[in-house]
This record gives sequence, structure tokens and C-alpha cells, in this order.
Amino acid sequence: MGASRAPHDHDDRASRDLAELMRLSALGDQEAFCRLYDHAAGTVYGIALRVVRDPSQAEEVTQEAMLEIWRTAARYDERQGSVMAWMATITHRRAVDRVRSAQAAATREARAGHLATASGSAGYDVVLEQVEERLDRERIRRCLSRLTEVQRQSVTMAYYSGYTYAEVAHLLKTPLGTIKTRMRDGLIRLRDCLGAGA
Repeated sequence: MGASRAPHDHDDRASRDLAELMRLSALGDQEAFCRLYDHAAGTVYGIALRVVRDPSQAEEVTQEAMLEIWRTAARYDERQGSVMAWMATITHRRAVDRVRSAQAAATREARAGHLATASGSAGYDVVLEQVEERLDRERIRRCLSRLTEVQRQSVTMAYYSGYTYAEVAHLLKTPLGTIKTRMRDGLIRLRDCLGAGA
């Protein structure tokens, strides 16, 4: 009987450990978030990949989800479910948003092309959305400028150039583990910068 309870006891202990890491992350404990990131990033990536079905897109969604988790850690309530369930929900929503955004962009482009030929005042909503997206990008660029050179280089290659972690590691002739650490540390600094607007 004792042997059959062991896995359950282990799961309970792991859940408590994650809940504690989340609590400390909410207080701004970077080491706790690093441990949480290391534990969860693989699972988060797997969830993202199942939705977006593209490895490089899934890596971007993973970074976005982990950044949101870091920024909103204080909102986690263990009475509502486990840490992993909460993180999975955030990741799934981010991934679905990414797919919808890609579909909406394609639809907007088609509509804008049609409207531009149909009327001279076409595309006001499209222009407004583009301006809002540009402002968001400017804010992110401003925060990226506060990273160290190596963090900024790694994050920029992954986000703006679309390289996978493995490709970034190859291009920079840097071990994959080091690249992942730079990404994780860069996320922490981005959260601190973007957090003022959270």
C-alpha cells in the first residue's frame, strides 16, 4: 500500500514546491523564477507546439508565456488549481492568440487590398491597428535596449529573426544551455522594464 502512495506523495511534494517557487517569483525572486522556468519551459513549449505547429513560433510563444507568467505571478491562486495547470492555461491562450493573429493579419491584408481599390478612404481600422502594433514594438525595443549585449543579441535573433534556440547557439558559436540562460535572464529584465505598464 505504501509503495502505491509514493508517486502520489511525490506529485504532491512537486506541486507544493512549484507553488512555493511561484509565490517567491511573485515577490520578485529571480532565482525562484529561474528554477520555475527550468522546470516548466519544456512543458510550456510542448503545449505551444501542439497549437501553433511550428517550432520557431512555439519557442516565441514559450518566451511570451513565460514573460507573462513572470509578470503576473502574483495573480496565481493555488485554490484555483495547480501551478502547471495555470501556466498551461496562459500558454494555450498565448498560442491560440498567435494563430488567430496570423489568420487576422492575412485577412486584414486581403481586406485592405480590396478596400484600397474600392474606395479612397479605405482601411482606417487597419491603419489604427498598425499604429498600435508599432507602439508596442517601440516599447519592446526600448526595453530590449536595457538588456546586456549578449542577452539582446540572443533575444533579438530569436524574436525578430525567427531563429530557434539551436540555430542561435550555432550562429553565435555558443552552447545551447548558455543561450537558454541568456533568454531566461533577458526575460527577467524585460519583465522589470515592461512591468511598469502591467
